[in-house]
Amino acid sequence: MDALHLNHRQQEILDALRRAGGSLRVHRLAAELNVSEETVRRNLKRLADSGQVEKMHGGARLAEAGDDGDFQHRLRRNPDAKQIVARHVAAQLPDGASLFLDVGSTTSYIADALRDHSDLLVVTNSVSVAYKLATRGGNQVYMAGGALRAHDGGAFGAEALAFADNFKTDLAVLSTAGITAADGFLLFDLEEANFSRAILKNAQRRWVAADSTKFGRAAPIALCDPSLIDVLMTDAAPPDPLAEAAARWGVEVQVART
Repeated sequence: MDALHLNHRQQEILDALRRAGGSLRVHRLAAELNVSEETVRRNLKRLADSGQVEKMHGGARLAEAGDDGDFQHRLRRNPDAKQIVARHVAAQLPDGASLFLDVGSTTSYIADALRDHSDLLVVTNSVSVAYKLATRGGNQVYMAGGALRAHDGGAFGAEALAFADNFKTDLAVLSTAGITAADGFLLFDLEEANFSRAILKNAQRRWVAADSTKFGRAAPIALCDPSLIDVLMTDAAPPDPLAEAAARWGVEVQVART
């Protein structure tokens, strides 16, 4: 099945997935398209059979090239650079800090790098982060509620957004799918962007941790006004156009030492 042979409903489903940043649960698709969940499941099966979507527990995601891939794939992508960035982030954090860590692969490496810290208060929507930090060093770890996504173990939706409003943290450490001079910090997933925005407004300082492969990489959803970010922590100096844009935004660029 190619685009010329999609029925109207299947095209609507693909359009809805793209608007949402690549993934949605069945009940959300049904509500948005005003159809039954069975209708959604039937058309998702045909789209999955044709290779245009990947079915997940309770939902589906686009299989198109250009999205950010599943979580395990992202962990295997550029692990050395992500570990360098993670160690740099951890070195800036004192024991007893309060921070938010999102569902990104880089922030999972940051959780590893924080293993020798103590008395942290960690707010997260990532099962990976919560698991790594909850039983160490007297930390307090708060995990967002709601349904967990199958492809990354992240909690999203209305319950997670309400959860985020309960906390005022010293710091938010966020990941990003791409950074461009024209559009700033970018993501593929609207739910991730909405949750990160909710946390940003409740954090005193806001850092983005990203390896240099994200420089110049485009994605469809802006994380936030880039001037809201205080520091970009990365493993290599950005190209001149991006460095100039960061200076305009007021974002400090810190390059981690190897």
